[in-house]
Amino acid sequence: MSKVVLITGTSTGLGQSLAAKMTDLGYVVYATMRDLAKAAPLLEVADRGHSLRVLPLDVQNTATIQNAVDTIIREQGRIDILVNNAGAGFVKTTEMATEAEIQWVMDVNFHGVVRCTKAVLPHMRKMRSGRIINISSVGGLVGQPFNELYCAAKFAVEGYTEAMASYIQPSFNIQFTAVEPGGIYSEFANSVLSQLQAEGGVPEGDYRGVFEQYLGGIQQRTPEQTARLYQTAEQVAQVVLEVVESDDPPVRVRTSSWASEFCAYKTDADPSGKAQQKMVIDSMLHSNH
Repeated sequence: MSKVVLITGTSTGLGQSLAAKMTDLGYVVYATMRDLAKAAPLLEVADRGHSLRVLPLDVQNTATIQNAVDTIIREQGRIDILVNNAGAGFVKTTEMATEAEIQWVMDVNFHGVVRCTKAVLPHMRKMRSGRIINISSVGGLVGQPFNELYCAAKFAVEGYTEAMASYIQPSFNIQFTAVEPGGIYSEFANSVLSQLQAEGGVPEGDYRGVFEQYLGGIQQRTPEQTARLYQTAEQVAQVVLEVVESDDPPVRVRTSSWASEFCAYKTDADPSGKAQQKMVIDSMLHSNH
């Protein structure tokens, strides 16, 4: 029986690539996005006769999440895999960010993960199996200048994933993994820079000098440095697929050698997170897992 997959944020980039790849491999894929006007590339995949449906889902809107989950359960009777991919970048100092922006960054990048997980968990618990993959970032492990609000949201995703893996996995056989890419060539990154330029670009006052250093470092990267730092959406999708198909998936995984090196001070003692997971289970649940 083909496994049923729900993926959020599939209008571009990683989500779109993963949805197409998993469909071609025979999974029954439900690709979701806020704006169905952007569904054309995936509808072409569906038109080839594959098992792919595109549904509306806004991770900030609980009703749309529940409607999508209800549709999948009605049509398939199960959800085997959830990929929480929807997210949004944000480059701005804490002082420049409005209260609404601060709430938005956390809502899209973290609360949306919780909402989608909450909606599918009852069905996975009933089956006593499932896999939930949260697309995090190296920014969920290492704080970076001018990305503090985005990093805070991704740090939250990391903590949430670890905590769920500590008791949902051993109790209900539902695996949790945080996938941590570095840079991804996509419209996601371009949209962040475009937003920054549209809103006045370089911060003024005390922040101007350090921001110019930050931006200059990005602009001065050689093609070789850029190629090492960034991956294509297809390359990251392949790592996600390996997690999906692993018999013993990690709690966390970086998607490139650069990402692993960038996070090494945080992760070298336990790269996969499995040792820490066992320690928490043993010490807090008095378990032999």
